[in-house]
Amino acid sequence: MRIVWLISGLASLALGGLGVVLPLLPTTPFVLLAAFCFARSSPALHIWLLRNPTFGKAIRDWRTNRAISRGGKTTSTLAMVLSLAVSLALAVDPVIIIVQALALSGAATYILTRNTAA
Repeated sequence: MRIVWLISGLASLALGGLGVVLPLLPTTPFVLLAAFCFARSSPALHIWLLRNPTFGKAIRDWRTNRAISRGGKTTSTLAMVLSLAVSLALAVDPVIIIVQALALSGAATYILTRNTAA
């Protein structure tokens, strides 16, 4: 079972890495999932991720307080608004825009209603 957790963690980390450059793919949930998987498969990778200067604090904040930093909330909300604006500017099919707006509204609501990390 340990190998399944390891593969899942590596896949999640890869998807999180793609999320850095792809506007509709979130980074943080995949990094949190990778930390969860690594905790069950590879203590070394788990510690590496917790000590990572980019993601470590967010993982620790989420784990201890279920909190997201103010900057994380702002950045994610702005990215969602920007991706919706790009869809509007590109005249994407209205049905797609409605589905996108509903999904982004749900995600934004979830993010904005979490505790704010100090």
